[in-house]
Amino acid sequence: MKDVTIFTDGASRGNPGCGGWGVIISDSKTVIELGGREDLTTNNRMEMQAVISALKYITEQKTESATIYADSAYVINGATKWVAGWKKNGWQTITKKEVKNVDLWSDLAAFTDNVKIEWIRISGHTGIPANERVDMIATTFADKKPTKLFNGSLEAYGINLTDIKISKEKKYKKTNSKQKAYSYISLVGEKIETHKTWTECEKRVRGVSGARFKKAISKYEEKEIIDQFQN
Repeated sequence: MKDVTIFTDGASRGNPGCGGWGVIISDSKTVIELGGREDLTTNNRMEMQAVISALKYITEQKTESATIYADSAYVINGATKWVAGWKKNGWQTITKKEVKNVDLWSDLAAFTDNVKIEWIRISGHTGIPANERVDMIATTFADKKPTKLFNGSLEAYGINLTDIKISKEKKYKKTNSKQKAYSYISLVGEKIETHKTWTECEKRVRGVSGARFKKAISKYEEKEIIDQFQN
């Protein structure tokens, strides 16, 4: 397999709870599905395990490059923005705490050293056939009723892998203070809360040593900020 397309997803029934992950790997001729589960895990760990399992498989196949589609901002941001800094800093965050899920991030970083990867975030549950399929694989494994996994020719595969709607939500590098807030996010100690108004957020963080807060102008940015605060 020289160049491949990969779709990944993870799921958990509770956070933590029973979890599962699903993968589709395709080249110009073949498709293989992968899946697995854990009894006690989190959604983020299953999202990561899906990617790691895909990378392990294609590394064994000596694949040169891959395009990975995932609906997890945590995975995409971690792989493209955070992991290099974490690795350089001895797997510590900017607040000198151990990176959460460091075991999986370490595995992921090791695999990405060997394969050229293009990471693309897609919107989950929006009718993208391949994304819906990996979600089904993940959830059925989490429920201990795994679906039958495909391994065969691309021609015989019944799912359209080219029907991909890329998320149109902007990834804001810096929030424009003049833009209307979608929400405000605060971090006090290790507890994160979201607030509808600045007044609510300010009341929580004012005068608290080490407190952090940010304004989000979209649902996507809110999720991204929460991921940053958690890691």
